[in-house]
Amino acid sequence: MVMGVNILIDLRTVTVSLMAAISALLLASSTVNAHTPPPHAKVYFINLVDGAVVKSPFKVEFGITGFGITPAGTVGKRRHTAGHHHLLVDVEKLPALDEALPRDAQHIHFDQGETETLLDLPAGWHRLQLLLGDEQHEPHEPPLVSDRITITVE
Repeated sequence: MVMGVNILIDLRTVTVSLMAAISALLLASSTVNAHTPPPHAKVYFINLVDGAVVKSPFKVEFGITGFGITPAGTVGKRRHTAGHHHLLVDVEKLPALDEALPRDAQHIHFDQGETETLLDLPAGWHRLQLLLGDEQHEPHEPPLVSDRITITVE
């Protein structure tokens, strides 16, 4: 009977050790992927399409699926599952994706979690693109970026 007790104790020890290892792995993977949007997440323009012709000023609506919107500077767990929009206007290439996004007329920040804006652009063609940023205005990994569209302002 002593042998049966040892086997029972060994199984309990293995079970506790296994549970601890699984917990550590789960914690590590959630930390590593803290700002990682799920594969199906995307940002997009709701009311504009490539080739649209508009009159200035015009409304631009931002869409997002599979991830959340939260103001810049948000703290706590919510910041790991959301971000805020940045509108890129006439930008030739994406800014550096491993640092805070620039703040200028071509990189417009929507720090309060806004999902639309009234944009006033001069006549001519313009390229627009959305890029989601985290609580410190850095793109997520991988970045949530919309297709770039070209519009004509009359």
